[in-house]
Amino acid sequence: MSGDLTDFEEFVEASLPGLLRYGHALTGNPHDAADLVQSVLEKIGARWSSVVRKTGDPLAYIRRSMANAHISRWRRHRRENLVAEIPESDTVSPTDPFEYEPLWTALRELPPKQRAVIVLRYYEGLSEAEIADSLGISPGTVKSQASKALGSLRGKLHRDTGSEGRWAR
Repeated sequence: MSGDLTDFEEFVEASLPGLLRYGHALTGNPHDAADLVQSVLEKIGARWSSVVRKTGDPLAYIRRSMANAHISRWRRHRRENLVAEIPESDTVSPTDPFEYEPLWTALRELPPKQRAVIVLRYYEGLSEAEIADSLGISPGTVKSQASKALGSLRGKLHRDTGSEGRWAR
């Protein structure tokens, strides 16, 4: 068992930076990304040897688990979060360097499934078939979600930048 644990620790050490970046792209902020990665790795770590034996590609399996966990969490918590008092605006300072980056802002505003498809396609470089398999949806759904997401991103970036550049197509 300690051999499996060592392998898992080595895997996490090597893969953690990429998983955190992927989680950030999915969730829209580094804090939720860290929570997402941690919760998925906790579940996977308990059955690491089985995951490696059955999947052959644990990294792809973990990415799929992250996308599914993010979508499930979004479905459960998509209601507004009401607070008793409005926080002081001058005490909050963004720690995310991409907080106001137009593309990241537009990406955060996409529905979770569209965001997952875009991240898997353009960040991870997966094919439509791989995305469909990874998310458990049909290739047609991947195409339609990607098309809707790209249209939404183009519109948002065109409005925000006011340019007629390549996003206006």
